[in-house]
Amino acid sequence: QVQLVESGGGLAQPGGSLRLSCAASGSIFSLNAMGWYRQAPGKQRELVATITRGGSTNYVDSVKGRFTISRDSAKKTVYLQMNSLKPEDTAVYYCNALIVLSRLSLQEYAYWGQGTQVTVSS
Repeated sequence: QVQLVESGGGLAQPGGSLRLSCAASGSIFSLNAMGWYRQAPGKQRELVATITRGGSTNYVDSVKGRFTISRDSAKKTVYLQMNSLKPEDTAVYYCNALIVLSRLSLQEYAYWGQGTQVTVSS
């Protein structure tokens, strides 16, 4: 049974910083691409950032230069460092991972965390 557990959300002032973490646990053969998505009230869930096993990253334009995604493969953890936060960054942030469960089948399955609230307000 695979779980993704997020932490690090909360309240920050405009211009402030927060760091999100997402740890994967369970029976995992291979942890492939990981990413962060967010969903603001009344809006669709959007991709924020992704990182491959090799460390290649991709960001939505609105967070480029402010957010940094990274991962620690040994800890099966992905991070999102968020700097220069803006009120429009307020959303529930979700961790996503593409996971291979068994070496007998290289099928990837997408898993989601439960979400963590980030609120940016003065």
